[in-house]
Amino acid sequence: MQHSSTYRMRVKQNIRMTASDCEDTVIFLALEPIYGEALKPFMPGQFVRIGIPKLNEPAPGYFAIASCPEYPDSYEFFVKNAGPLSAYLCDINEGTELEVEGPMGKGFDLAPFKGADVYLVGVGTGIAPLRTVWQNIIHHREDFGKVTIYAGFLTSMHQLLTDELEELAKFNIEVSITLEIGHDSWDGPIGYVQHALEADAPDGVNAVACLAGMSAMVDACSETLQNLGFDESRILLNH
Repeated sequence: MQHSSTYRMRVKQNIRMTASDCEDTVIFLALEPIYGEALKPFMPGQFVRIGIPKLNEPAPGYFAIASCPEYPDSYEFFVKNAGPLSAYLCDINEGTELEVEGPMGKGFDLAPFKGADVYLVGVGTGIAPLRTVWQNIIHHREDFGKVTIYAGFLTSMHQLLTDELEELAKFNIEVSITLEIGHDSWDGPIGYVQHALEADAPDGVNAVACLAGMSAMVDACSETLQNLGFDESRILLNH
């Protein structure tokens, strides 16, 4: 039975993002409203709870929205095949209905930080909530100073949004990609994103950082940023 706080959405797109020969599957999933309903508004960094109608198993799960908040027509997600629900979503067909609850979570509120430099730090599918931030910044670029994205992936086959990240330079947004496992033709940073932060040593005096990803990475990057002079109040999480 559908819970009173949930509503139905329909699969608009399901596209594999990782390389076909990559052992890990990550998809781009877009959900659109049905029955003529309007898309519920959201702020950068918020997430929703997704479940399968009339089924308790696999259990519903939480997924960060990756859409641009400016006039979106769907909720977009990056889903890694890492459990029963995500496996179901990775194989789902267009037109299939799902139950959604939200948006929820505090998100990344940059309103108090106009004029500040912005650093977005995430790994793997943690790039999803950060995508909402940089796409929102594009629409309000004059409100912020330097904007830099630090994204980490296991290997080059695990990279997401390669073309989109490369195009951000035209909006004066810098991008640093770190691979945990490099290869012969890779000339970027190798290791973890906190190592790239340490090497670049961004100035935290008038800056704010948004972190998304695994808890160990978030903790390590928070410590690194504080060591670089970022006040704890300027290191934001979306939950």
